[in-house]
Amino acid sequence: MPVFIGGAWPYANGSLHVGHIAALLPGDSLARYHRQKGEEVLYVSGSDCNGTPISIRANQEGKSVKDIADRYHQEFDETFRKLGFTYDIYTRTDDSKHHQYVQELFLKLLNNDHLYTMTIDQAYCAFDNQFLPDRFVEGICPVCGAKARGDQCEMCSTILDPLDLLEKQCKICGNPPEIRETSHFYFAFSQFQKELENLVKKSERKGGWRDNALKLTARYLSEGVHDRAVTRDLPNGVPVPVEGFEGKKIYVWIEAVAGYYTASRKWAEERGVSHDKWWEAGVRSYYVHGKDNIPFHSIIWPAILSGAELKARPTAIVSNEYMTLEKRKISTSQNWAVWVPDVLERYHPDSLRYFLTMNAPENRDTDFSWREFIYSHNSELLGAYGNLINRTFKFIEKSYEGKVPESEVDPAVMTRIRLLYEEAGKLIEAAELKQSLEVLFEFIREMNRYFDEQKPWISVNDNEERAKETLATCVYAIQNIAQLVKPFIPFGSHQVERMTGDVYDSWEPVENLPIQLVEVQPLYERIDIEAISQEIEKLNR
Repeated sequence: MPVFIGGAWPYANGSLHVGHIAALLPGDSLARYHRQKGEEVLYVSGSDCNGTPISIRANQEGKSVKDIADRYHQEFDETFRKLGFTYDIYTRTDDSKHHQYVQELFLKLLNNDHLYTMTIDQAYCAFDNQFLPDRFVEGICPVCGAKARGDQCEMCSTILDPLDLLEKQCKICGNPPEIRETSHFYFAFSQFQKELENLVKKSERKGGWRDNALKLTARYLSEGVHDRAVTRDLPNGVPVPVEGFEGKKIYVWIEAVAGYYTASRKWAEERGVSHDKWWEAGVRSYYVHGKDNIPFHSIIWPAILSGAELKARPTAIVSNEYMTLEKRKISTSQNWAVWVPDVLERYHPDSLRYFLTMNAPENRDTDFSWREFIYSHNSELLGAYGNLINRTFKFIEKSYEGKVPESEVDPAVMTRIRLLYEEAGKLIEAAELKQSLEVLFEFIREMNRYFDEQKPWISVNDNEERAKETLATCVYAIQNIAQLVKPFIPFGSHQVERMTGDVYDSWEPVENLPIQLVEVQPLYERIDIEAISQEIEKLNR
């Protein structure tokens, strides 16, 4: 069965921080795992270069939208590569193919009678001489009273219309906007109410959607799915391909989420193959994002898929909660953030991947703490995983000139590893990645205890056959551990492969031991704990 994985598209208006990566990292672990299983995987994402936040940044810096989008798209691409993300395609929403395919999708919805026009009131800034995009209108949420944008309240997750806001202000100049008439296309989301209710019931029955997605979607459905304007008076974006609507653009309700579909078509076209298989019923599809994007993936995207007669539906909605920073909400405007390009200049990518998986906000908000980050690296990644490999391989290098002793492997360890493939695999497929990695590191700690109990440094002199069995068992375990943790911390796994001269890239036990170890080196270096105070001081500047 094909596996489709869609990672949320970050706005190309600023660097990626740890909160972004915490939300997106599960997608790469899922893609790596399913590829190791031998399944056909398409993993897509890209930079959102049409969104209002890019226009805001461009206005602030006095640059063009393209300048801002180009800068951050390139930075995103480099950051994801350094972190080991294995997107099959990482594209952008200002790509000509994206524009073409979104317009075709829009016309398909129009021809299927899911779009209609209506003259509406919209916020207009007389000072800036423009209709205001939803995110250019700020005010007070009428539901919870928090400060909110014109599209959605981050505090209570209510989907808003800019005119719903109290004390409205233009984000550009701060003046209150006027209300003027304009005509737009509306998507008849209300037509899909019953179908969406059935989709949620099916997901509750079969599993796959995170609990926050189920609860929030049930809330939206209980309130009734409202029709939404899906075009806007915007300077940038995908033009509406209908006569009489020149100058208007297709809004994010359709345009942004359609990126999953357009990316798959672009990828397929570049290879001369069909994209259809990824949108058939029965495809296993994961959508990976933060909880603020839940309605886009649980309501809007399924309705669009249905309206466009595409049969696939979200099998799994992997919607993380939020990550805070040193017990405070991450704030890019206040520079209270840990920027990933900066982190990768000083720390191993596996360190970040390990910490953000083990501390993932899968079911509740979690915190990024420099103290916990550095201690987790030293005690777990280095102290447990790196230590098991280094002590085993260095002992073989010293006592056997790097030749792996020929011996039987402890059958109890072999049985344990076979069960681990099954247990860890089921947890990954259920998107319970944190629990899966915890199970694997518990086994790593078990193998360190096994090494200590067997005392090969003693038995190598008074019971060499026992020493050989201990070392063969540890090498066997290390080979399989490297394969089991590869979806999570791939760089260390690649280094184990180089030292053993083999590639572990399946989801079945590796049975054959290597003959000779080469270029044995520590997987990771210890981080000086002085870095904790240095990083916190840097954060507080």
